[in-house]
Amino acid sequence: MIAAERVHTLNTARVRKGRYVLYWMQSSHRASSNLALEHAIERANNLGIPVLACFCFDVSYPGANERHFQFLAEGLIAVGRALEERGIQLILMRGTPGEVIPDLASEAALVVTDTGYLALHLTWRKAVARQISCPLIQVEDNVVVPVKIASVKEEWSAGTIRMKLHRLITRFLEQVEPARVDSSSLSLDAGGLAYEEARSLPREAADRSVAPSAFYRGGEDEAARRLDSFISHDLDRYGTLRSDPVLNVISNMSPYLHYGQISPVRIAQRVLESGKAGADTFLEELIVRRELSMNFVTYNPHYDSYFGLPAWAKETLSRHEKDPREYTYTESEFERARTHDPFWNAAQQEMMVTGKMHGYMRMYWGKKILEWSESPEEAYRIAVLLNDRYELDGRDPNGYAGVSWCFGKHDRAWSERPVFGKLRYMNANGLRRKFNIQRYADHISALTGD
Repeated sequence: MIAAERVHTLNTARVRKGRYVLYWMQSSHRASSNLALEHAIERANNLGIPVLACFCFDVSYPGANERHFQFLAEGLIAVGRALEERGIQLILMRGTPGEVIPDLASEAALVVTDTGYLALHLTWRKAVARQISCPLIQVEDNVVVPVKIASVKEEWSAGTIRMKLHRLITRFLEQVEPARVDSSSLSLDAGGLAYEEARSLPREAADRSVAPSAFYRGGEDEAARRLDSFISHDLDRYGTLRSDPVLNVISNMSPYLHYGQISPVRIAQRVLESGKAGADTFLEELIVRRELSMNFVTYNPHYDSYFGLPAWAKETLSRHEKDPREYTYTESEFERARTHDPFWNAAQQEMMVTGKMHGYMRMYWGKKILEWSESPEEAYRIAVLLNDRYELDGRDPNGYAGVSWCFGKHDRAWSERPVFGKLRYMNANGLRRKFNIQRYADHISALTGD
């Protein structure tokens, strides 16, 4: 049964007679372990009408490019097929939700949607709730613990949110079986485009400068395959080896979580069921660290800018803003991986070519952008821009929290030094001490053909 705390009605309209229950799929691109979908099916069965699923395809989505759209399209095609097998039609509509959903909702008894956490997603839901004359029901299914149940304020660090989450995790690991679909929507004529057309849509208007990834393919089946492989081969070693970019003992779940192609609840259930040694460490990352980032973007209106940093970090960076830098690089030089540091260059190239960077290297990457930029404000801007442009999980709460961490967010003050002030410091010698980092650089060089 879906926990009541996950379900929120966003307007005061009443359920009415309609042709269907509309499931506005925006952040949960999956047919399995999708609590918003299951809620829509339950409501539709009770009303004796079908569920119609819709995705709003906005080719002007901020920062989106061909890489993002390709992964998105692969996921939509996969979920369209899976929904079809359950008797549910998925249609694609061009435009923003505020432009598209009110027309579809005119024939709906009610509308159910999932939950994205960025400011734009909130704006979409408010616009739709205001315009439609039937209920808009939001189901929060892309976190384990609903954000505002976990905490009513912005948390200082993982340490301050951990116990709050731990008290609630078991309660929200709901076992929800796929519901029977009583009425098919496959023969409904509701307009829109067939889900198979997802591949052709982005090429009309998307930024073509960033090529699709040849290393990651979208879709819930691919997400499930990667999770199975991780649990079978790497979870036992995750607790001790996850930080080593050479060994790459990581789940690679972040792109799939970003697009909602896999449920964090289902991942947690599978990891716990495995009983493997690395389970607790992995769940710390999946739940505590990831949901700290959701808390950040929910309660901090400046989550994607320098102004969202804690006061102590901005104060210490300001004091050291004029410190001499041994090296400085432009945005273009950073983007083209043209620095003096072969390890930083390798990390940037990994992201540019594959669409993902090892998490430990992303910390080093962000710290060095800070060290080699003319100002901390410029460094922050460049880090967000590059992360959002090249990472498949860019434009995501985890990404914004990760960049912000490099500038002091969710961290504490350390010993003071030039440029960094009291921010945590990282350097290439640390990489050499901990890892066979040259092997990592050589691997990326071979991968990219440099």
